[in-house]
Amino acid sequence: MSMTDSHIACATLVEKGDPDRFLAVMAAPPAARPDLFALYAFNLEIARAPWVTKEPLLAQMRLQFWRDVLSGEGAPVHEIAPALVTLQAERGLDTALLAALIDAREIEIGTKAPFETTDALWRYLEDSAGGLLTLAVQALGGGAPADWPGLRDLGAAQGLANYLRAVPALEQAGRLPLPDGRPQAVAELARDGLNRLKRGRAGARSVPRPARPALLAAWQAGALLTQAAHDPGRVAKGRLGHSEFRRRGSLLMRALIGG
Repeated sequence: MSMTDSHIACATLVEKGDPDRFLAVMAAPPAARPDLFALYAFNLEIARAPWVTKEPLLAQMRLQFWRDVLSGEGAPVHEIAPALVTLQAERGLDTALLAALIDAREIEIGTKAPFETTDALWRYLEDSAGGLLTLAVQALGGGAPADWPGLRDLGAAQGLANYLRAVPALEQAGRLPLPDGRPQAVAELARDGLNRLKRGRAGARSVPRPARPALLAAWQAGALLTQAAHDPGRVAKGRLGHSEFRRRGSLLMRALIGG
């Protein structure tokens, strides 16, 4: 698929708003990039909905806009909408996963403490990051979501790694992002994430090669969760991560070995 104006708008949005996924897409073969950019731009738009306004009704309206676009009830007037609609039509993206992806973001609207329990946090991560990774594999021709149940674990682990990096910013915004922010609880959560990552990677080994570039988005999860498990104080201090050189080298290695 060639890059249309809408795909270019998607790529620009992802580059500015989700630079890690942008790097992962650019490490993928050129043929895979338009579909991944469309999906990741959509994810970024719905992820922003709870944050761009303090009015819960307006945030819900933004999410409803994307529900209408995907259902065909709304005109694709947003610059990224044509690329998303084309992707959905050509790849037959799972409607239940798309709906769950949007619903997960609604949980964050109008609340300072969206997750009262660890189980609630994991359900959110499974529906958001887990669903997104599964949809990315499907977008690249990887088959039905039921064929790869381990992808939800892999995506949820990736989502946890990203979420832990965002904890300081969420707290600064007045949120209580974790059900239990004590260091020992954070370490236990990270270890659970590492276990899910291991299961997810094992289940993803049989993903067809053309769809494997979708797995590149999880390239940092293991390193970040290991840091959090060994030194949970890094989370509150905003010190999870590696140097840019090491990050890009790790991504390159993942791309060379196929995800």
